[in-house]
Amino acid sequence: MQSRSSAPRTGRPRSVEADEAILAATRAALVDLGWSGLTLGDVATRAGVAKTTLYRRWAGKNELVVDAVAALFDELELPDRGTLAADIEGVVLQFAAILARPEARSGLLAVLAESTRDDALRERIRTSVVDRQKRLVLEGRARAQARGELPPESDPSTADRTVNLIFDMVAGAVVHRTLVSAEPVDEPWARSFTRVLLLGLPAAASHP
Repeated sequence: MQSRSSAPRTGRPRSVEADEAILAATRAALVDLGWSGLTLGDVATRAGVAKTTLYRRWAGKNELVVDAVAALFDELELPDRGTLAADIEGVVLQFAAILARPEARSGLLAVLAESTRDDALRERIRTSVVDRQKRLVLEGRARAQARGELPPESDPSTADRTVNLIFDMVAGAVVHRTLVSAEPVDEPWARSFTRVLLLGLPAAASHP
């Protein structure tokens, strides 16, 4: 019997370079045209690929735009600055810097607005953006536990809830600050936010 791994592959292999060009073209089109003006034909022209190339990779515009936005947030890395607080400050500043880019701002706002009337799109955002970036919380928690800054969590369900809560607090605060309030996320703000996250409101009140 022939093994699965030795079976011949059908179709052309995906090109990483083509994927990157398509996602970059999608982000550029969102900035220039907005969600309603973006078409797969325009993206294909900008990327220098055939329109059929896009349809082989993505079922439609929703999937393409979410993947284009998700790729930006895949650039996030949790810095190792020696303490949990410093690590959080570092990733908050990275996140804000990405959101300050026109292609990230336009892309994220577009897919969020469209997802209010499209459940499938909302689910794709959850799996491709939100769930993927929870890796940062998991990595930060494991690193802090190894340093002795956080205790281990023996109950998996409690640990999962904690990860979800921390992610929601960090992402929600930074997105609101940058995209809704249009206020800067600078080092003093990141430091104050991290203090509240780790120590609660009394700590913020004692450090104006």
